[in-house]
Amino acid sequence: MSENQPELHPDITTDMEVVIDTEEELIKQCEKMWKDMEDVSLLSMQIKCLTAELDHWNKRTPEITPLTEDVLITLGKEEFQELKCNLEMVVSTIQSKNEKLKEDLEREQQWLDEQQQILESLNVLHSDLKNRDVTFSVSRIFKELKAKMLSIKDFKEKLLFTLGEFLEDHFPLPDGTSKKKKKCMQTSNAQLITLHEIIEMLINRMFDAPHDPYVKISDSFWPPYIELLLRNGIALRHPEDPTQIRLEAFHQ
Repeated sequence: MSENQPELHPDITTDMEVVIDTEEELIKQCEKMWKDMEDVSLLSMQIKCLTAELDHWNKRTPEITPLTEDVLITLGKEEFQELKCNLEMVVSTIQSKNEKLKEDLEREQQWLDEQQQILESLNVLHSDLKNRDVTFSVSRIFKELKAKMLSIKDFKEKLLFTLGEFLEDHFPLPDGTSKKKKKCMQTSNAQLITLHEIIEMLINRMFDAPHDPYVKISDSFWPPYIELLLRNGIALRHPEDPTQIRLEAFHQ
């Protein structure tokens, strides 16, 4: 505050605030009264208009049509003519709907005929196949399936062996030893297994129990290996139990 500016007494400040509040309240009351007056004026104008219209109708004399024979005949003809027009409109609408239903029925009948022809052709083909003497050698089929299974098993073993060699060279155990030198090591009272063994365990679990392919994470699983599999999308955690993982179903 400036040194030359006089300081207002607290009572004076309070009185000024009261005056300002009173002035604002009066302005609001005036605005409300003015709005009420406008509403009253509008209602007065509406009353005047309705009163004038009422006087107009009171001064008019209703025209009474004499119910003579000619008048009744004329009124009857007008009513019959109006009824005739309405009935013609109804008949036209019904005819249009009937035409549409007829077209739909023809299309459905055509589709039914085509399906019937297809069914007859299939029946003929089925009858021809049934009458043919087709023989299969069960032993030959069994031998072929057995050979394929052995081939797949051999391929699986070769693939696991190659995968194991690659993992042992590039992902050794924490102390740098590989499975060739030492299959597992003792750390914190738990035997750590190699990444190859973890992946092989997940693969076997997926094919042996496809309905429940999850494997429980034990102390022998080195945590960095688990993180590596999860981060690269090779393995997935159980949605309800994070201590279980399974192999991603790449074969699906």
